[in-house]
Parts: sequence; C-alpha cells; structure tokens
Amino acid sequence: MAYRFLSSRVVPSSNRLTRRFLFIFTLSLSFTYLCYSLIFCSDTIMQSQSDEQHRCLLFQNVGSKKLLQKSHYCTLPVDAKGIRDATSNLGLTRQGTSLAHNQSKIFVAFLSTPRSINAPDRRSNNNTGTPKFGNKKLPNAIIVGVKKGGTRAVLEFIRIHPDVRAVGTEPHFFDRNYDRGLDWYRGLMPRTLDSQITMEKTPSYFVTREAPRRISSMSRDTKLIVVVRNPVTRAISDYTQTLSKKPDIPSFEALAFRNRSLGQVDTSWNAIRIGMYMLHLENWLQYFPLSQIHFVSGERLITDPAGELGRVQDFLGLKRIVTDKHFYFNKTKGFPCLKKPESSSLPRCLGKSKGRTHVQIDPEVIEQLRDFYRPYNIKFYEMVGHDFRWD
Repeated sequence: MAYRFLSSRVVPSSNRLTRRFLFIFTLSLSFTYLCYSLIFCSDTIMQSQSDEQHRCLLFQNVGSKKLLQKSHYCTLPVDAKGIRDATSNLGLTRQGTSLAHNQSKIFVAFLSTPRSINAPDRRSNNNTGTPKFGNKKLPNAIIVGVKKGGTRAVLEFIRIHPDVRAVGTEPHFFDRNYDRGLDWYRGLMPRTLDSQITMEKTPSYFVTREAPRRISSMSRDTKLIVVVRNPVTRAISDYTQTLSKKPDIPSFEALAFRNRSLGQVDTSWNAIRIGMYMLHLENWLQYFPLSQIHFVSGERLITDPAGELGRVQDFLGLKRIVTDKHFYFNKTKGFPCLKKPESSSLPRCLGKSKGRTHVQIDPEVIEQLRDFYRPYNIKFYEMVGHDFRWD
C-alpha cells in the first residue's frame, strides 16, 4: 500500500528504475520492523523468566525453608535443569525470527502450565519436614556446678568437639526461670543433629535445692558434670569476683567468720556454703545415681586440660577428639587457652574475668578455713570415690 501511494503521488509512471528502488526500500523497511518486533517480544519474555528464576533462587539460597514456602515468586517447577534448558533454547532467538516466535509460545505455555504431579512441592511438608540442620532438643548433659570452679573453661573446651552443641549463656532455667516451662527452655537450645549432644551450663544449679528434682522430671537420663575446686581457693575467687563489682563490701575475713577468735565460720555466707560439696551432693544423689555425675578437677583442668577433657568425652560417650594439640598455656593469665582455629588469626582464651589475680588473704585465715573444710572434703572424697588432695 505504501508503495502504491508513493508511486502514484511522487514518482512519474515512466521512471521504472526509481519505482523499483522505492519498492525494495519499502520492503526492506517493513521486514526490518517485523524482525525488531519479534526480537523485542522474545527478549521481554526472557527477561521475565530471568527475573522469575532469580527471585526463586534468591529465596532458596538466602532464606530458610519456611521463607521459600511463603514466597509467591516461586511458581516455577523445582527442576532447575529444565529452566536452564528452556532459557538456553530461547537464547537462539537471535539467529532466526520464526524459531524465536515458536519458542516464545512454548515458553509462555510452560509458565502457565500447572505443576506436575511428580514435581516436588516444598510446601507440602511445611509442618512435618525435618530441616537438614537439625532440631532444638532439651539438653542431654548439663554442667551444674560449681561457681568459680572452672565451668566456663569446660564448656568452651568441650564445645570444639564436632558432636557437641551448647548454649553460650547460662539459661538459669531450673533455678530462676522454671515457671516459663520446658518449651521456653527448649527454645534456648541450639539446633542439633540426632548424633550430636545438646549441653548447657548454669553453676548455681548445684546449690539449688529444687534443681535435682526438676532436672530429673525433665529426664532421668540427663548426664551431669560438676567442676570442683579446693573450697578455700574457690571461696577467695568468689570474693574477688564480687569485690570487682562491689568495691565497698566488707573484708573477706569479716564475711567468712562469725567469730574469728573462736574459729566460728559463717556457713550462711554463700561463698563458704558452696564449698561444702558433700551437703549438696547428698541432695543430688536422691534423684540421680553417681554413675550419671562426672566430677572434673578444677586444679587439673589448669595443669592437664587435655586429660580432664578426655575423661569428660569418655563420660559423654564421645570419641576423644579434643586432645593436647588443642591447648597451650597462657603464662599471662596462668590458664590454658585453645590454639587458634583455622578460621581465626587469634587463639581463644577465656574472658578478662577469668584468671584474675586473687585478693591477698591472711595465711592464718586460710589455715582456719582448711581446718573447717577438712571433714567435709573427706566425706566428699568417700562419696565420689576419688581423693582430690585439697588437704
């Protein structure tokens, strides 16, 4: 039509050469317009598919499974290979307009086709599927005591074992937060696989009268770890920590004795009472057999950390993976530290509150306290079947 209009209005009928030129020019212009129209349509569909696939993959890689299920972007079949093949075939559209037109129709039909019955549906087991990274479980083992005995060291050392996952902070569930319920407690736990052990530590459990009964109600199979230390040294360390927070408290001697001249120790002071281990252990043995309680020596934890951790691993039924190659002695802190992991440029030592210098105590006060604790220590040795040599 364009050709007839031009030939009749502009070009004389006698000029056949000009007429042929206009015919070819018009035909080329129309063909070029048709090609660009088809290519643009194909590119638009490819871009839409690329965006759709990117959003789907973004939700798969970034979010959890639950996020993927809730995403309205992920409407494509899960077969990523099929998506790549379809996109790859569409890439050939630049080589032929007719082929691109046909493939565009096929791809649009592919997008609008409902999911195949055989295609996996990630939403089908929203509540029943088990995530690959495990579940939150109640603890299999608990470090129940004692304060200032070395519990943080034991927790940090055992956590490097690949079959142990532990809560970093102290939950205080069985002494302060019991009314929150076991579901709240379970929610604090890290996710673990079936082959892994879940642990937590709260040193105050050992001296909490209700803790043994409450833990037993949760599970009678719970394994208990108690880190014990010379009760005199432990009491001084306890006082040193309190003094760093409350500088105006009375002296150690004033708190430790009701009447020093008569040698009457004040057992109501918590720093003294914690070290009377046999009294607390009697309460625990009403609910747990001795075979489910492992005692770690706080002194040997400093001089032989690998040996103590080896016995802890045996108690937990773990392979001895944490060995002496994982430790070095920090002379500044006077305490063993973990050698630096491959992912870090620095070794792992306990915090500034660990290994601090104790306050100076009158040697006569120390001797009086040794005399006080001696009968309790002897009874404790008999109960656990081990002499810790504190006297």
